[in-house]
Amino acid sequence: MKIHSAVFETSAPDLATCPRWALPEFAFIGRSNVGKSSLINLLAERRELAKVSDLPGKTRLINFYVMNGRWSLVDLPGYGYAHAGKQERHAFGTAAAEFLAERRNLARVFVLLDSRLPPQAIDLEFLQWLGQCRAPYALIFTKVDKQSATQSRANVARFTAQLAAGQPDLPEIFLSSAKTKHGRMEILGCIAAVLADKNRAAG
Repeated sequence: MKIHSAVFETSAPDLATCPRWALPEFAFIGRSNVGKSSLINLLAERRELAKVSDLPGKTRLINFYVMNGRWSLVDLPGYGYAHAGKQERHAFGTAAAEFLAERRNLARVFVLLDSRLPPQAIDLEFLQWLGQCRAPYALIFTKVDKQSATQSRANVARFTAQLAAGQPDLPEIFLSSAKTKHGRMEILGCIAAVLADKNRAAG
């Protein structure tokens, strides 16, 4: 898939104010500081489409981008951000949870994980909850350029082993690097395949 256009559409604080359209949506979510904004910019090949910040938890709203005029990339607030007030954390955590559980045109959720870390309880707990929602999801292990391929594969294997203990079917897995562009075409290929399946089902 080639990205010909990537346009910021709107931000929404909650599910009720999200755009009312029929565009298939592909949501990206992960722990704070996992490299989500950098990955979004990589996929779009737009350096500043999503704002990259050294301050974790900068994304507080649900941000919508229209890609190629055909589908929407949705940037969801990260989970596990500890530097906001408790009430504020609850507010944007609830917004993301309602979106993932109830958004009807959500086609796929991409959950971002730091490839350098051993399995984190917060990620496993989030995926256990996500598995109860209807939307299918895939995993993207980020920042693979910051260590050897052997280390990345070992951490992915440890994570999937723990994930498999709680669910029989493992999701699709991608490895990515915003610096080297590794994984970009594979992730976009997954999105293209989902869109093609939807078009066949509609036809």
